Amino acid sequence: MTEDLAKILEEAPVSMKRAMDFFEAELVKIRAGKANPNMLDGIVVNYYGNPTPISQVGNLTAMDARTLTIQPWEKNMLQPIERAIIAANIGVNPQNDGNIIRLFLPPLTEERRKELVKKTNAEGEQAKIVVRNIRRDSIEQIKKLQKEGLSEDAAKDGENQIQDVTNNYISLIDKYLEAKEKEIMVV
Repeated sequence: MTEDLAKILEEAPVSMKRAMDFFEAELVKIRAGKANPNMLDGIVVNYYGNPTPISQVGNLTAMDARTLTIQPWEKNMLQPIERAIIAANIGVNPQNDGNIIRLFLPPLTEERRKELVKKTNAEGEQAKIVVRNIRRDSIEQIKKLQKEGLSEDAAKDGENQIQDVTNNYISLIDKYLEAKEKEIMVV
């Protein structure tokens, strides 16, 4: 019986870590005033009929704090990349000079910054919900083990350990949110 409990206590933090990694990846995509090639991660280009991530059809670089460039590996990919960026509606118009595509990021207005903070907080809340769901599922599994013969003390200890891990991840999410909000609001 305690093997099952150990397995539950081992799997919960791993699942929460995966949720945290996903949350961090989503935060990187949110623009915080400076150009970051990861902003383009969600954009998919039609590459000879196959949907392909933009990072696999060209070289993405940040020229400066407000400019991204995309150097396609094949010149005939300039138009599909341009169309994909426009379709993604990321608030930037691509500038095609025949060799590379430049994305000039406009400075963030106060209103846009507040929208980005709201979006960041929404992502944080989603991450917290995932962590709490993992906690709930783990505690349900522990209660099922208790019905099958696990001692009440062992079950309570397991639930407390799960709760401690949950609290750690929730506070980590809050710290990331706070740092991202500061990053966004800096003019």
